[in-house]
Amino acid sequence: MLAKIHSGAILGIDAELIRVEVDVTIGIQVFHLVGLPDGAIRESRLRIPAALANAGFVTPTDRITVNLAPADLRKDGTTFDLAIAVGVLVASCQLRSEALDLERWMIAGELGLDGDVRPVRGVLSLAVAARDAGLRGIIVPAANAHEAALVEELEVLSVTTLTDLVQILRGERPIERVHSPREDLAKPIFEHLDFADVAGQQSAKRALEVAAAGGHNVLMVGPPGSGKSMLAKRLPTILPPMSFEEALETTKIYSVTGQLPSSRGLLSERPFRHPHHTISDVGIAGGGSGMPRPGEISLAHNGVLFLDELPEFRKNVLEVMRQPLEDGSVTISRSLQTLTYPADVMLVAAMNPCKCGYFGASAGMNHVRRCTCSLEHVRAYRSRISGPLMDRIDLHIEVPAVSYERLRSKRRGERSSTIRRRVMRARAIQRERLGASQTHCNAQMRSAQMREHCVVCEKGHKLLERVVDSVGMSARAYDRILKVARTIADLENAKDILPRHLAEAIQYRALDRQLDAQRAA
Repeated sequence: MLAKIHSGAILGIDAELIRVEVDVTIGIQVFHLVGLPDGAIRESRLRIPAALANAGFVTPTDRITVNLAPADLRKDGTTFDLAIAVGVLVASCQLRSEALDLERWMIAGELGLDGDVRPVRGVLSLAVAARDAGLRGIIVPAANAHEAALVEELEVLSVTTLTDLVQILRGERPIERVHSPREDLAKPIFEHLDFADVAGQQSAKRALEVAAAGGHNVLMVGPPGSGKSMLAKRLPTILPPMSFEEALETTKIYSVTGQLPSSRGLLSERPFRHPHHTISDVGIAGGGSGMPRPGEISLAHNGVLFLDELPEFRKNVLEVMRQPLEDGSVTISRSLQTLTYPADVMLVAAMNPCKCGYFGASAGMNHVRRCTCSLEHVRAYRSRISGPLMDRIDLHIEVPAVSYERLRSKRRGERSSTIRRRVMRARAIQRERLGASQTHCNAQMRSAQMREHCVVCEKGHKLLERVVDSVGMSARAYDRILKVARTIADLENAKDILPRHLAEAIQYRALDRQLDAQRAA
């Protein structure tokens, strides 16, 4: 007898409907799995018979053939265990679904040898695929029920054992559907972090406010202990809350990587990823053997990717980020398929000014620590970051050491909530200006949008001409200055870009100005 059950395969962060075809015919006892299964799926022919036996069912002693269609699409993971087991029971006439029409349901879950149903990756993507295919609902492990229930147009059933599912299908157990109310995305987040905790560094805080308001990449340069990491960790507290669409896409990424907590349905806070400088290029961009997986730059999608000690990262790791930072996505090509992962991130990087960390910082440290690096060593240290990557970073800011007077002072700066309100007003202006385009902040503006929205007066052109000619700035760096100036104007609710906005934006190209000074020397 032939049974057909719906399941799904993860492709990137999306899923495709898979028809699990199970045929049980008279013949020598054998369990065939076809349809480009990976090792984990092939091992299910050992897990499923044991699970059936321990759950009180009979494993057919005939020829069992399982086809995962379409057969030319590569599949991986343990998602198909539960669907295959149900297919075997139906095809061997041990189960008739009287309560549910299996043709209208997707089934996903891993089976333990005792018949327990265990969670799998990518259930949110599977639920979206089931809805798009016009199915009525999805049956998932109890640990994955909340994320599946985020798809409101779909009915969700959760099971903990194979026996539970069989009893539901036979009508022996009442059907209890799972409901997952949407979380409040506008609620305060990172309540234990606040910009008011950072002593001094008013210019750096202002620069990070500009970066948050326009979605700009930023590089902080300063001696050890000046507060670079402290500032970076507090940047998410002033970013606007995610929209439901952004939260759903971010949650899908964490779901397919298996990093979504079982107690959470929707990720409500913007991600903050902080990889170590020993990470590989695959770890940062994604890939790996077998089915490619998202990397850190995709896990930071719609949030912040913080790279501390930027020059210590391997050169190939830094260079592999150039295109994703420009395009907002990562494309990974394999012989059988090409996958694209979203990577719309704010890059926040931090570095010391030199190898020892104290170049130019002796005055701020009250002459306690002096730089021991030669100018040649300083240049060599900074040259680890290529010009093309530096051009993709909009703001270069100096974070000097904090004096003792500032540290002991009881006065603190603005709270994150106050800064966040200004950032949200600026983002609202940008959304209204950019309209229905895919661009939602100034950092993402394309050339045509810049020509329309970044109009500069004659005084501003003269200022930019002096800067570009003296520093030898690239065309990409020129564009970054215009975008940052547009954001500064938005923070003031100014219609036009004025010379003072350009002057502040130029000040945020600290490394360009230092390079010019070194050339003059």
